[in-house]
Amino acid sequence: MRIIAGEYRSRPLTAPKGTNTRPTLDQTREALFNILQGRVEGTRFLDLYAGSGAVALEAVSRGAASAVLCDQAHAACACIRENIRKLGCDSRTRLMEMPDQRAVAMLAREGAQFDLIYLDPPYAMDLTPVLAALKEADLLAPDGLIIAEHDASTEITLPEGWRLTRRKVYRDTALSFYAV
Repeated sequence: MRIIAGEYRSRPLTAPKGTNTRPTLDQTREALFNILQGRVEGTRFLDLYAGSGAVALEAVSRGAASAVLCDQAHAACACIRENIRKLGCDSRTRLMEMPDQRAVAMLAREGAQFDLIYLDPPYAMDLTPVLAALKEADLLAPDGLIIAEHDASTEITLPEGWRLTRRKVYRDTALSFYAV
C-alpha cells in the first residue's frame, strides 16, 4: 500500500496486521480521488473509520489543509501514528482514538466543520446512526460532501434533507457521495 499522488507520492504505508481492518484498495482510492479532483486542495478532511489512515493521508498528500483521522482500534491507531510519522505530516493531521459517536460529539463541541467526510466502516455496520449524528452535530461544511465506502448491495438510509449525488460501484464495493 502506498500514497498514489501528490506531495508524498509513492511513499509506502503500513497497514494493521490481521483481518480486523480492511484497507481501501489503491485502485478504489485512486478512483475516489479522480472523482474528487479539484475538490481536495485546501479542504478540511475527516476520516471517521481511518484504519491505516491511507485515505486521509492521500488527501493530505493531495493538498488538504488538514485531516482528522478517527478509529477506535488500538492496532489501527498505532499504524496511523506510524504512517503519519513516516510521512512527516503531523502538523496537518490529528488522530482521535475513540468510537465514532464520541469523536463526532467531541468535534461538534469544538465547532469543527469539514469539507469532505469519508466513512469506511466495517461492511456489516449500519451507517444510519452515524449519518444522523453527523447531521445533528453539523460537521458538514456548506457545499461539503460525505463519501461512504460500503458493500455495493447495501442500501443506506439518509437523514432528511441529504441527497445522494453520485454512486460508483467497483466490483463489490460502492462509493456513495452525499450532500445537503
